[in-house]
Amino acid sequence: MKITVFGRTGQVATELALQANVTSLGREDADFTDPDQIAKIAGDLDSDIFINAVAYTAVDKAETDSTTAELVNATSVAALARVATARLIPIVHISTDYVFDGKGENPFPTDASTGPLGVYGQTKLAGEQALRDAGGAYVNLRTSWVFSAHSNNFVKTMLRLGAERDALNIVADQIGGPTPAADIASACLKIARRLYEGIGPYGDFHYSGAPDVSWADFAREILAQSGLSCTVTDIPTSAYPTPAARPLNSRLDCSKADQMFGLPRPNWRAGLANVLAELSDK
Repeated sequence: MKITVFGRTGQVATELALQANVTSLGREDADFTDPDQIAKIAGDLDSDIFINAVAYTAVDKAETDSTTAELVNATSVAALARVATARLIPIVHISTDYVFDGKGENPFPTDASTGPLGVYGQTKLAGEQALRDAGGAYVNLRTSWVFSAHSNNFVKTMLRLGAERDALNIVADQIGGPTPAADIASACLKIARRLYEGIGPYGDFHYSGAPDVSWADFAREILAQSGLSCTVTDIPTSAYPTPAARPLNSRLDCSKADQMFGLPRPNWRAGLANVLAELSDK
């Protein structure tokens, strides 16, 4: 099975390259701000499966850079999906909890009504729709709160701030499932194998870490496992204003992925321990 991963330096793309023999295409190879280039490259690749791990993820910046966010998260995804459909190549595409409005306290099922709060979520939702419209074989895997030993993420930020400060104020009314990038990569590879074998299923799936937790409690666990004595004080989202609104409820109902692909929710505390061990070895 020949897998082409769009993305090279992001958290999930890095883990995919560590876990499997894949062809990884970075921005210098496949620039998602250029949909025509993406279409041409996809048309020429010798590949059985595409995994799209590329995304414009600068949530706040997207509010003033919507053109680039749209190109990367939607227009180029559409170009890739059209070529993949024409060539009968299945796609595994990574999406986000930000396609939902974050209302309520129940986990969002895969068929829940969407309602993104900002440009990032809107463009990711448009990319999802482009996959459906192309009419090919695809799995759209929504996840949340990704962390790893690679790139910038909440875990690495907390480790830096926790070493610099005695106390931190962290938002406590946003709830979601922190998800190790290594587990997302493993899930993508398992799904890719099923798609390659032609046994599906296709459509939307959710995959996030368990148990659901607040950012503040996630921070406490990071600091505890790393042995830092910094204390965390809970604050509401209203006390930490950002250009883009964040969903308060990022809980995802992941039962469908478990039932259809045998992908139970990963334990993020165990994943965190692995990440901290990896960072300590660097």
